[in-house]
Amino acid sequence: MKNIDDCFLRGQLRKVEPSLTKSEQSLLQAGDWLSEAEKNLEAEALRSAISSAYLAVFHSARAVLFRDGVREKSHYCIGLYLQRYVKDGTLEEDWPMLFDRIRSVRHADQYSFSALPTVEEVQASIDLAERFMESMERLLKETRGNS
Repeated sequence: MKNIDDCFLRGQLRKVEPSLTKSEQSLLQAGDWLSEAEKNLEAEALRSAISSAYLAVFHSARAVLFRDGVREKSHYCIGLYLQRYVKDGTLEEDWPMLFDRIRSVRHADQYSFSALPTVEEVQASIDLAERFMESMERLLKETRGNS
């Protein structure tokens, strides 16, 4: 899949009824996952912290999709979907790329036999998740009613 149209054609993204309620719930869940990531880091559960930081990012991006009436079946396609906001100038171009980066880090950690992430890598992922959430919250406020 190379573009968002492919995601819709293959059913990896599909139109659903827009839901502010689900959007708000997804943001709350993102906050819970961010808190979980911080607790995992404190407990030196580094792999769990990486996964939790990713889930904070995932759920904050998903809040945008819920608000827009889009359901994802592919985490990869979420990054492509966010590009639509880059194109219209309402989202900085770094955010879809950073979404993909943390998605790849979590994927590699979950499915490969790689070494444990370092404390610094985990802290960087948590910091990224926090900034990403803030960016998605800002996007939701700035584009309210424009979807």
